[in-house]
Amino acid sequence: MKLLIVACAVAVLIFLIVKVKLNTFVSLIITSILAALVLQIPPDKIPTTIENGIGGQLGHLAIIFGFGSMLGKLVSDSGGGHRIAMTLIRHFGRKRIQIAVVLASFVIGLALFFEVGLVVLLPIIFVIARELDMPLMYLGIPMAATLNVTHAFLPPHPAPTAITATLGASMGQVLIYGIIVSIPTIIVAGPLFNSFLHRVCPSMYHENIDVAVLGDFKEFEEKDTPGFWISVLTSMMPVVLIAVATICSFILPKGALVTKVIEFIGAPDIAMLLSLIFAVWSMGYARGKKMPEIAGSMAESVKQIAMMLLILGGGGAFKQVLVDGGISDYISTLFAHINMPPLIAAWLVAAVLRVCLGSATVASLTAAGLVAPLMAMSPVNPALMVLAVGAGSVVADHVNDAGFWMIKEYFGLSLKETFMSWTTVTTVLSVTGLAAVLLLSLVV
Repeated sequence: MKLLIVACAVAVLIFLIVKVKLNTFVSLIITSILAALVLQIPPDKIPTTIENGIGGQLGHLAIIFGFGSMLGKLVSDSGGGHRIAMTLIRHFGRKRIQIAVVLASFVIGLALFFEVGLVVLLPIIFVIARELDMPLMYLGIPMAATLNVTHAFLPPHPAPTAITATLGASMGQVLIYGIIVSIPTIIVAGPLFNSFLHRVCPSMYHENIDVAVLGDFKEFEEKDTPGFWISVLTSMMPVVLIAVATICSFILPKGALVTKVIEFIGAPDIAMLLSLIFAVWSMGYARGKKMPEIAGSMAESVKQIAMMLLILGGGGAFKQVLVDGGISDYISTLFAHINMPPLIAAWLVAAVLRVCLGSATVASLTAAGLVAPLMAMSPVNPALMVLAVGAGSVVADHVNDAGFWMIKEYFGLSLKETFMSWTTVTTVLSVTGLAAVLLLSLVV
């Protein structure tokens, strides 16, 4: 019954956005209230649930998105993004540009959350697409698929790291096997499926790629832009800081002062702030710009993402209603006595939780607790169980997840196009990931 309620809530949301043409944020809040009433959340508790959902979502994303958009705007307005894009185009060429995008996304995805990786990479992808006169989607799908794969399979991302401990797996094995599984998954869900989608639904690959949240496109002479390496360092500074902090957390003694300082610097919010300060110098003062001009760019960047932040908050409210409405507990009861091969069971439980709750991290953590008893009755490798859960946790991304709305807004897609592209891509990614894990289980 509760799964039917979730399906009906999604249908109401789609109706309000597509048919009624109501603002997406307002539609999310209305749907959240209706779903809360049907799930029998006390009316006096509904406002608190919605506020907690918005706060929980934006508490994590607002600072990162704010600083990230400012950083991207400074790099873009100085011509740094243009310089990076042109250098990649020269080295890889038009035919191999997707390879460059996938490699860059994989490196960045190792250190950054999916949402942060999108913020860092999209301004550069945008310029490459403009210079090569190709749809943003043609490069955006492989980029987003790669970021999603690293988020699902590879430590130090929160979900795989946490469930590695829950299932008693070796962190080293999870990382090695995760990379092995990631390679075919990225190839299939990224360039290959992107090519198929381009042929089947060419209308989604818009030639006009002026996307409001990325700002106006500016023309540059390459000689007037910052150097390649300073542009890369500025854009990649969050990656560098977070990666260094992650490596040091495994090497340095726990609790030591130097460890605490490095972990503080490598926290995503702080890393983005320090990177922004560096960008103010490298893309601002060092380029002869005055602070009013720099501040103007930063203020403009926030205006461009204001509505998207509200939409992400609305998605968080919807997700919180489903959690407080007992959907997670219901699914846990549903799968309490599951009887099927452990790897498939792990994927299925995580997949159902993901579709219902939206959050890949919540789906992973909940699924790991549910399938842990299966490992006592099976010789399955715990590292493969971690990867099976990770694969299930990213299936069929839709309206109850922030990533869905980010893809929609950043790529300038309609709701229907986002379902047809991103929801389908994440499903292919999830199934391919499971298939790769099952094949790997035959030899390890």
